[in-house]
This record gives sequence, structure tokens and C-alpha cells, in this order.
Amino acid sequence: MTRRLSLITPSGRLTLGNHLGALRPMAASADSDAFYGLSDLHALTLPHEPSVLRTRTEEMALLLMASGLEPAALFIQSHVPAHRSLSYLLECVAHTGELGRMIQFKEKSRRVGASVRASLFTYPVLMAADILLYGATEVPVGDDQRQHVELARDIAVRFNTTYGRVFSVPQAVHPEAGARVMDLADPTRKMSKSAGDAHPGSIFLLDEPDVVRRKVARAVTDSAGDVSRDEERPGVTNLIDILEACGGSAAGLSTYGDLKAAVTDAVVAELEPIQKRYRELAADRTYVTEVYAAGAARCREVTAPVLAAAEAAIGLA
Repeated sequence: MTRRLSLITPSGRLTLGNHLGALRPMAASADSDAFYGLSDLHALTLPHEPSVLRTRTEEMALLLMASGLEPAALFIQSHVPAHRSLSYLLECVAHTGELGRMIQFKEKSRRVGASVRASLFTYPVLMAADILLYGATEVPVGDDQRQHVELARDIAVRFNTTYGRVFSVPQAVHPEAGARVMDLADPTRKMSKSAGDAHPGSIFLLDEPDVVRRKVARAVTDSAGDVSRDEERPGVTNLIDILEACGGSAAGLSTYGDLKAAVTDAVVAELEPIQKRYRELAADRTYVTEVYAAGAARCREVTAPVLAAAEAAIGLA
């Protein structure tokens, strides 16, 4: 059986892009040997409000279940201590040069400036620990995470070569359809869960139909007028991609008004069952707590022998 692992950082609110590019493919392959979690430790790498982090984690925990991931082991990263323990062991194998080349570190540290946290620099090692603890053979990631999976592979090979074989070497897999949903207000960049609640370019999974309609109505297009896909027309192309990813079709649409109306209807229909299930789960928090407690217990069962093997191999008693 193929073991799959995927974690989402609660650094904002889940978007339509997260759903189409990650959650929906994850739900399609959710089974007893899939491990899906919330990487709350990763959220500590940038400035944050503790109360907001807790709120976002709780919201995402419900949304993962509402999106159909429940057959998998669902967990919160900080509830499985082996993640932190293995991360330090792997820091003793990783090189500063390869961490300094990580694109996300360069981009985020430029935004943060002189107050960049050391954890942002070592974050890819924690991600490697996340992956290697589970012996995952497939790690579904977007384009922005490919480099981190390659680092995890390099660290696993280096550890195995230096200290003896402990880790399976993972393979990144990349969802094809809907893998990159672009921002409605700026279609040259990806729709982001960290953009802020009021950002008009991100459709959040809990947006009401009227909110979706307003955001799509304001989506950037161009002056060409016809509904067709063209790399030189990213706004219109993005709307067509969203429409088709949500089960609609641009065939026969002749105006941008028609296109935006079709996109709105398709997105609202896509989100409706998720929002309905979310409300049901929000009314039964005891059940949600039980699901995540069982998931964390399953994770501890799987990760304990891997951590023990790594500790023994590297020379710890």
C-alpha cells in the first residue's frame, strides 16, 4: 500500500486554491494509510498572534474533515512530539549551504528583514522530519514545495549513507488539475491563504455565496473581450481554469459577464457541501476532538520506532 503524507500550515484561511490543488486530491486518496495534518509548528517561523493561530488551527481542523479527509489519520503536528525530536537529529545532518539556497527562505526573509527567525532558516529540516517519520512514499506538494521535498530526499540519503539505513526516500507527486489557482485581483501570483481576510483576490472556503459573487465580479480580466485561454491573458485564463476545475465549461460563453456568472455558480456549488459539513462538525466539537486524538495516537504509534531507530543509528543511547 502506498503511504501518503501531507501537511497544511495554519497561517491563514483555506482558499479555493487549497481545495482544488490540495484538499480535493487528498480526499480522493484518503485511506487508512494516509496521514494528513496541520503543521502548527511551521506557523511559528513567522510573527504571529497565539490566539489567531489557535483559531486558524481549529477552523482548518474542521475544514479538513468537511473536505472528506476523515478516512485518513488526521492530526495536529505539535501533538506528535517525534516531529520536534527528529528535526534536531536531521539538523545535525543538514548543511547550512543547502538551507541558505531554499527559495522560500530567501523570499520570506526579505519580507521580514533583520528580525528573521532562526526557525525560518531550519524550517525545511522540520519539514524533512515530518516526511521521513512516516516512511511516506508519496508527498503531494505544489510547485513552491518541490525544493523542500528534494532536500528531504537528500537528507534521507545522507543519513542512511553515514549512519545506516533508517529512512525511506520519498517521492513528490504533483496534482495536475487545479494545482495552481491564481489570485483574482493579481492573476500573476497564486491565490494565498495568508493574504488576509479582506483580500478580494482570494476565495476562502467559508465565503458565503454573496461574497464569492462580489469577488468574482471584481476579478481582473482584460480589454480583449472574448472568452478564451491565452498565456498573455492570465486573468481570463484563471477564470476559465477555475470554472473547469469546479466542473463547469466555458464553451458557448461569449462575454466576461457570462464567464463570471458561470464561475460564481460553479464555485458556490463546489463549496456548498463543504460548508454544510463544516457547520455540522462545528456543532459537534467532541467528535472532532476524538477524531484528531485518534489520529495523533496513530501517528505516535507509527513514528516512535522510526525516531528510536534514528537515535540509535546516530549514536544516542
